[in-house]
Amino acid sequence: MISFAIKLSTNIKIMNLIEIETAEHTEMIRQSAKDFAENYIRPQIMEWDEKQIFPVDLFHKMGDFGFMGVLVPEIYGGSGLGYQEYITILDEISKVCGAIGLSVAAHNSLCTNHILTFGNEEQKHKYLPKLASGAWVGAWGLTETGTGSDAGGMATTAVEDGDFFVLNGSKNFITHAISSDVSVVIVRTGQKSDSHGMTALIIEKGTQGFSSGKKENKLGMRASETACLFFDNCRVHKDNVIGNIGEGFVQSLKILDGGRISIAALSLGIAKGAYEAALKYAQEREQFGKAIFNFQGISFKLAEMATKIEAAELLTRNAGTLKNQGKKMTKEGAMAKLFASETAVEVATEGIQIHGGYGYTKDFPAEKYYRDAKLCTIGEGTSEIQKIVISREICKNI
Repeated sequence: MISFAIKLSTNIKIMNLIEIETAEHTEMIRQSAKDFAENYIRPQIMEWDEKQIFPVDLFHKMGDFGFMGVLVPEIYGGSGLGYQEYITILDEISKVCGAIGLSVAAHNSLCTNHILTFGNEEQKHKYLPKLASGAWVGAWGLTETGTGSDAGGMATTAVEDGDFFVLNGSKNFITHAISSDVSVVIVRTGQKSDSHGMTALIIEKGTQGFSSGKKENKLGMRASETACLFFDNCRVHKDNVIGNIGEGFVQSLKILDGGRISIAALSLGIAKGAYEAALKYAQEREQFGKAIFNFQGISFKLAEMATKIEAAELLTRNAGTLKNQGKKMTKEGAMAKLFASETAVEVATEGIQIHGGYGYTKDFPAEKYYRDAKLCTIGEGTSEIQKIVISREICKNI
């Protein structure tokens, strides 16, 4: 009995030590991301926003800090971190600029993660070091103009021709479509609506017949580049197939599971940024001889904002934990994205309200959070789609 007690005491001490080391490690990463955002992003966010500049050099610099290959193992040149650290990095960057956070998310969780998760060793060693270092920026193409969320009805085709596929068609609303050095695209190699009739391909910039369209002039997230990808008899070697022919759609669903965590973390950061800006303003702005924070109408708004942010973070962290453990987290990821993205919109809206007329001007950050937040309920599947995913998952248990 005494021996058991000693072992139990030793195990508890070891667990406490691990928790302390983990907390310190996460705090170091948080501080690094926070310092980077303050030093390299905040000074230029409005110029990038107003001119729709996608700051490619910034992403090269992010590679030096390990932010472009967060989930990539060190053997492939990445940071070798998990989803909790990834959430932390996205959270801190998105607090300052949602557009930059969005691009970090798209690069890490879509293009890079697709190659990491389903690519063969040759593909991983060829592409991941360039993506993780920030030397290359990645794009991921699934959505099309006519199909939207109905990926099964995609019109972009890939027809076999010897050792090559010949691609024709287009992809729409693709992040980094113009500036990306490499893209992972999902194309139809079988019949429409056949879940095993689509294939994922890696296509490098400069491939003949592969081009991009004009930059979309967007409401928000303006520093994150969005455009079309075009394929005009584009020849791609079969060595560039990720996994097996016909697995592209199934792969995409799994990638989107992780992508929901990305958008949840992005939403969380935007919500926190909007909340902190509103709280600061409420503490400084005086009316009738006192700071407006002291008025119940304002303080109650801030209380609700803080509560929803806390809940959004718990949902997001839970999904991240399950992902780290290799467990199914389709429901939890969709719940995190649904709640966090809608919280970002609500908090940003209330942030404008607290600022009053000043919130409607570009002299204060509230209006940018307001514009950026809305994309979070649309990107990686709308809120309505998340509800479909959640309802399907919970019905499985009935």
